[in-house]
Amino acid sequence: MTVVVATADFEVYHGVVNELRDRGVTFTTVEPGDPLPDGATVLIRAESDEDAAEVESDADAAEGEPAAGADGVETVVADPEDPRRAVDEALARLRGGEGRTVVGVDPGTRPGIAVLSGDVVVAAFHVPLADVAETVRREVADAVDPVVRIGDGARLQGAQLVRELEDVPVELVDETGTTPYLGTGARGMGDVLAAVNIARLEGERVEGRDVEPTAGELQVIQNRSRERADDNREIDEELARRVAAGDLTLEEAMDEHRNGDR
Repeated sequence: MTVVVATADFEVYHGVVNELRDRGVTFTTVEPGDPLPDGATVLIRAESDEDAAEVESDADAAEGEPAAGADGVETVVADPEDPRRAVDEALARLRGGEGRTVVGVDPGTRPGIAVLSGDVVVAAFHVPLADVAETVRREVADAVDPVVRIGDGARLQGAQLVRELEDVPVELVDETGTTPYLGTGARGMGDVLAAVNIARLEGERVEGRDVEPTAGELQVIQNRSRERADDNREIDEELARRVAAGDLTLEEAMDEHRNGDR
């Protein structure tokens, strides 16, 4: 089974070829409309190649030659701005089906994110909490029946993500035992690997998550405000509670605290 790249679009060609090489995928390239090699399974091309491919296909059909886009070969149209998505789709089809897109999130101050297509991990991220919602939305865009599975461990951060992802199907997952043992050289990978395990566990569908912060959780927020402040000031408990509820960011709470002293 072979992935074939057939495009006259310079950006698509280099983007897709680099992605395939980075993944260690065996592939071949041909000119649009040229005969496909034996074993070709998936063809990747640009949208701009369609007209040329149809013309070449008609000419080759008259000569009895199979052309790029011939029956039996699935075609993936690549966006020059997002070659990775085309490669993800091509590899999913190579495996015999697209599979459901599932995003696992191990919440925390810097969550791990894993994107699965069926049983295969197609992308992974380790980003600040503020960037998670945007990252997840980008990964599920155009996906058929996607689901986001969020671990239930870091309660405040998890509740914030559920609120921010209200337009995406979300399941809350019992993350007990999802963090693996990390051997030598694997430091820093725990959150991402936990996200993979979370993605593979079915959870409870939720529309929101109300969490009453504990005194200890509120104190953590207050401590963070003091660490970030130039004058070592600490927000009060009420502001910390509003941060925990997602009504304010920590920076907004710090500004409100300063303005209240004026």
